[in-house]
Amino acid sequence: MKAHSSIFSKHALSRTAPTLLAALMVLLVLVPAVARLQESLFSSADTVRVFNIDGAIGPATSDYLQRGLIEASDEGIYMAIITMDTPGGLDLAMRDIIQAILESEIPVATYVYPQGSRAASAGTYILYASHVAAMAPATNLGAATPVQIGLPSFPNELPDELPNELPTDMTGANGDEAESAQTSGSTAMERKIMNDATAYIRGLAELHGRNAEWAVSAVTDAATLSATEAVGMNVIDIVADDLDDLLLQMNGMQVTVDGQVMVLATTDKTLHMDTPDWRTEFLRVITDPNLILILGMLGAYGILIEFYNPGFGFAGITGAICLLLAAYGLQLLPINYVGLGLILFGLILILAEAFIPSFGILGIGGVISFVIGAIILVDTDLGMFRVSMPLISAVVAAAAMLLIVTMRIFMKIRRQGPVSGIQMFIGKTAEVIDSFDESGMVKVEGELWQALTDTPVHPGDKVRIKEINGLELIVTKI
Repeated sequence: MKAHSSIFSKHALSRTAPTLLAALMVLLVLVPAVARLQESLFSSADTVRVFNIDGAIGPATSDYLQRGLIEASDEGIYMAIITMDTPGGLDLAMRDIIQAILESEIPVATYVYPQGSRAASAGTYILYASHVAAMAPATNLGAATPVQIGLPSFPNELPDELPNELPTDMTGANGDEAESAQTSGSTAMERKIMNDATAYIRGLAELHGRNAEWAVSAVTDAATLSATEAVGMNVIDIVADDLDDLLLQMNGMQVTVDGQVMVLATTDKTLHMDTPDWRTEFLRVITDPNLILILGMLGAYGILIEFYNPGFGFAGITGAICLLLAAYGLQLLPINYVGLGLILFGLILILAEAFIPSFGILGIGGVISFVIGAIILVDTDLGMFRVSMPLISAVVAAAAMLLIVTMRIFMKIRRQGPVSGIQMFIGKTAEVIDSFDESGMVKVEGELWQALTDTPVHPGDKVRIKEINGLELIVTKI
């Protein structure tokens, strides 16, 4: 009876186990989904999500804000605020952020905060693109000239003299004359980039009814303003002490979002601080030019070691992963392909010196090529997106050490005598087998050899091998 009961329970368990497992999986999926839905239904409509830009604007910042604004819109968040403290950033990343703001289905306010912050260069464009532009006291904006074009045709002191030479009223014809005068001495490409930048910020200013004339001067003359001056000149909308004060002052403002006029009601809203996720942090790390350079070198050395020492594949796999990560980071940055080519050429020459000694010619050329390529690798004047000189110096020092060690080993090998073949007998001692005056037999390391001498020798005499003539040893008596 007990055995029958045991068999029955086993059969029941086998039938119910899949059902219990399926129910558990459904709960694992549904519980978080229901929690998110509940949070969305009860809090999203009354929530203002706050994003933060702190530092240079690059691919990681762009991806963070684009995804964040889309998610906020999908979740029914009432409004988004971007707090900002930035010295500028990459043009492509800035334009992606602006496009995300303009296409957003919820209002976006950009707030230069905390006190002492700035919205320079790319930050000024983002302020102009936002539905609400705000600044905290003791902050500034401006200096939006596209510095990466270099403007080599202008002397370094010219920007300080431009305000005295150009018309202060930059509206209409005078504005066109100012822009023309600003770019008249530059190349066609520089004028093209400058005109594109001024037209872009003018369009953003006109979209939200802000001061377009000052916006153009921020690009052409690198003009700057404090928060108080900016609100007085209709460059921004609000000067707020903190986020709560910003919500209070935005209440009742009329903005146009996605083609629809909207009156903001922000007094009863809850602030939710958004933090970057793992993807943003990964992009921030992988787009560091210093790390890209290190990954590229590790990848190249790993692949090389795998080719010369085939085995388990650890070096090859590690090298391939490093190269792929470096390539991913490179495609997110404005890369100067001449610089990239010089780096690769330099690595090839340095490695070639280790295997094809050329008395340092290949190695020195490789180091020079690598240094120049690393300096110009990223096509921007922003220091935070360029390879640091200490890292370049460290890499050059390591390459120089490798070159020195290789040369020392080569010269040591060159000074050594032969270690195999008949030439290794030169300088060694042989034993005479028979008496002879000119030609006879001697024993060297157990082998009999024909020898020539100019001194009579007798059995048992010791002779030293001076030369080798074909298969005959030329010896002299010791």
